Amino acid sequence: MNNSRTELPCPGYYRHYKGRYYQLLALVRHSEEDAPYALYRALYGDFGLWVRPLTMFCENVSIDGEPVARFSFVGTEPPAGLALPAALDSEHLWPGLAVT
Repeated sequence: MNNSRTELPCPGYYRHYKGRYYQLLALVRHSEEDAPYALYRALYGDFGLWVRPLTMFCENVSIDGEPVARFSFVGTEPPAGLALPAALDSEHLWPGLAVT
C-alpha cells in the first residue's frame, strides 16, 4: 500500500477505516532502527496504548478495490458523544511523556 500523506500526522483524534476511534498521542522513534512510529490509544475497550510504524499508520488500504485511508484525521477535539478514558496520572507515565 502507498503512503497517502506527504506531511506528518498531527496529534489528535482519528477514525480507523473499520469505524473505531483512536487518539494519536505522539510520533516516536524506535531505539534500534531509528524508524518513526505512531503512539496511539484505542478509544474503546481497555483504552490500550499501541505503536505502529508511521508509514503503516499513514497508508491507504484497499477496500473493494478503492484506496481508503487506514486512519482519517477527525480533529484535535474528541468526536461528540465519544466516551474518553480518565487521564493518566504521572505514576502511570514514563518520564517525559505527556498525554494531552
